[in-house]
Amino acid sequence: MAAGTAGLLLSARSLDRSLGLTALLLLVAAALGAEAQPAGPVRTIGILNRQATSGVFETALSGLGWVEGKSARFERRESTDNQKLAQFALELVRIPVEVIFAGNAASTRAAMDATRTIPIVTVSTDPVGTGFVTSLARPGANVTGLAIMNTELSGKRLEMLSQALPSARRVALLTNPANPSTPLMRRETEAQARGIGITILSFEVSAPARVAGVITAVAKARPDALLVAPDPLFSVTQPQLLEAAARHRLPAMWEWRGFVDAGGLMSYGPDLSELYRRAAAYVDRILRGTKPSDLPVEQATKFELAINLKTANSLGLAIPPPVLLRADHVVQ
Repeated sequence: MAAGTAGLLLSARSLDRSLGLTALLLLVAAALGAEAQPAGPVRTIGILNRQATSGVFETALSGLGWVEGKSARFERRESTDNQKLAQFALELVRIPVEVIFAGNAASTRAAMDATRTIPIVTVSTDPVGTGFVTSLARPGANVTGLAIMNTELSGKRLEMLSQALPSARRVALLTNPANPSTPLMRRETEAQARGIGITILSFEVSAPARVAGVITAVAKARPDALLVAPDPLFSVTQPQLLEAAARHRLPAMWEWRGFVDAGGLMSYGPDLSELYRRAAAYVDRILRGTKPSDLPVEQATKFELAINLKTANSLGLAIPPPVLLRADHVVQ
């Protein structure tokens, strides 16, 4: 083969390789560019809650393709004050957001009062009993989501508390009267109390600044134990509540395991983080076109009993072995 012909072939091969590499680089760049840009318009999601979601809800949405700053914009509004929640709900409607995640009953009520058209995904105690939805299977209107089942769990918590403290006959019940679910939970608790021979002493608090004083009033009543009803206010004021309960040596039953990990005696309830992750799936389906009325309300089905033996020992309590065997989580 002549030297000139060989040179031409080598040049052609080099050009092919160069063109192939260029094409590959262009494809990679295009793929990276596509990944960096949202697939469609940025969607606006409202988050209305009495406390921060600790990023669980947002992280779950990100895993479903709704990434903050890319395909989604989160409008967060949080307050333990119901009047502020109402104002925040109106703000979200004026923005407007395309869907509202309401992380509890008070937030759901505020969102419903602000709009009957924007979809609302709730995580609340009893969506049917509080009138948020018509039924679990057919929510109706613009609200759907998850039911925590705290109405039913209220009686169960008292039952478990009495099993852990068999001699308890007078139990203080702490509630937030501003919570729409409070009347339902109180009724369930009192019905259970009558059935097992326990007297309920009712105490109410609706402001964080008054929590310590209320616990002092509880201690003066000299109950055998304290049952704290589920409410975001009590999660926000967890350190004050736990400190006051320990100072007054009050054996207490709480809603979430986080209270037990932080020093509380017992808790029984669902995994709130899992409920928030499930709520993200509801928001995802709504953003992709499903109507809230076509999404049945899902009930929490997994509940966890947690016991802090270190706290029990400090209170001079011996938790009966059958109760310990039922515990899903024990702090030694």
